[in-house]
Amino acid sequence: MHPYAKLAKSAVEEYVRNGLILKVPADISQDMKRRAGVFICLKSGGQLRGCIGTFQPCRNNLYEEIVRNAISASTEDPRFSPVTPRELDDLAYTVDILSEPEKISDLSELNPGKYGIIVSKGSRRGLLLPDLEGVDTVEQQIEITKMKAGIDPLESDIVIHKFLVERYV
Repeated sequence: MHPYAKLAKSAVEEYVRNGLILKVPADISQDMKRRAGVFICLKSGGQLRGCIGTFQPCRNNLYEEIVRNAISASTEDPRFSPVTPRELDDLAYTVDILSEPEKISDLSELNPGKYGIIVSKGSRRGLLLPDLEGVDTVEQQIEITKMKAGIDPLESDIVIHKFLVERYV
């Protein structure tokens, strides 16, 4: 298991078992000091159990971003009830570190296997990670992301940003 996924696992276990949030150690690596958006996805038995993240950094460093988003994925995803202590041993963790989003000018710049997207219209915004099972075309990717954002599926006056992810398990 990659150190980022181990950190997410430790953060969830500490919070679910003891209600405590891991503190940033004084000796974190230089890599953990960087800032980036992070998504944490939890699966149980191959099925999604929670997935929450930030597309822009919201914390002081990557360590805090992973810890807070892992806790949120396990306790605040509105699609699921909070993770219970008895589920902890069955969870698998994915940590996606996002690149800076880049506005696109043409759909030909997209590739759902490579890029995630952010679709926005006014104050509505939705994000979809790349390389998801069942999302094989740009059209599917945009349709799903519009739905997540609450944007009318027929709306064409939208802004799309793409981003890359570093995926760790």
